[in-house]
Amino acid sequence: MAFIGIDVSKAKLDVLWLRQSSPRKVKTRVFRNHQPSLKELTQWLLKQTGEAPQQIHVVMEATSIYHENLAYALHGAGMQVYVANPARVKEFARSEGVLNKADKQDSLVLALYGQEKHTRLTLWQPEAVEIRQLRSLMGRLEALEKDLQRERNRHEKALATDTNERVMSSIEEMIAALRAQIDQLKKDIDNHIDGHPSLKHDRELLKSIPGVAEVCSVQLLALLRSRDFVCARECAAFIGVVPVQAESGSSIRRQTRISKAGRSSIRQKLYMAAITACQHNPDIRALRRRMQDKGKAAMAIVVAAMRKLVHIAFGVLKHQQGYIPQTA
Repeated sequence: MAFIGIDVSKAKLDVLWLRQSSPRKVKTRVFRNHQPSLKELTQWLLKQTGEAPQQIHVVMEATSIYHENLAYALHGAGMQVYVANPARVKEFARSEGVLNKADKQDSLVLALYGQEKHTRLTLWQPEAVEIRQLRSLMGRLEALEKDLQRERNRHEKALATDTNERVMSSIEEMIAALRAQIDQLKKDIDNHIDGHPSLKHDRELLKSIPGVAEVCSVQLLALLRSRDFVCARECAAFIGVVPVQAESGSSIRRQTRISKAGRSSIRQKLYMAAITACQHNPDIRALRRRMQDKGKAAMAIVVAAMRKLVHIAFGVLKHQQGYIPQTA
């Protein structure tokens, strides 16, 4: 069994094979982080370790999009791939007394992390092609919506100042172009989902939940179909809507907060859905009443509603059945 740590950056991949733990012996090599080099990296690992692909455990950190091609290449070669949470790896490095920050040092930490934790780590699994395409469309839509908001802010400032007519015209033209692109992308997303019967069916199931409309249903669909969550709690933790307590003895009594561990974009959509669900979803309306009777703060109620929505969405897709209120 071989443990490999790969420190991923935009330009290069620092690969380290942990040949022996005590005394520590390693073998390293640097590859360019682009598609043609990935086959060479895979062949190097097989040749150096002499292990069967399924006996090679590779650990890397999630680094925006720069680790994805590497993960697909290694998984396609039959290796065991783990995409670790950078925060967990950082905590492990501190526990090992590692203070330096360097690419080779980081790859060593990843290899050690994989050797010690591989029985508890979750194997990385590639997303289905239709989900990858859906997420790419959603990512582009989100970027354009942010650009549109920036242009609207500029337009508002321009109206409040003595702005050149050409500048005002440029801003207005950009706003119109962005709106057209956003409308087209929304149509493309709908067409993509309609073109895959399973995605279309799942989206209709999610939309049966009061509070989950067009936008939130797409976000939840892409998330819940992007990985195999064991339970609804795991999904809620991945999104970052679980409570985090900070209490110890009698001296530490900090206010409970949410973890915010996952993508902020889906939490934003869930927030608006939860506001609506508090009024129109019978289960979440009952949850709100119970929490109000206990004197809970308004924001705590909304966060609980967000978490409840995730649980309901998970159950709807798991059982492939439309929403049925559980409140008596």
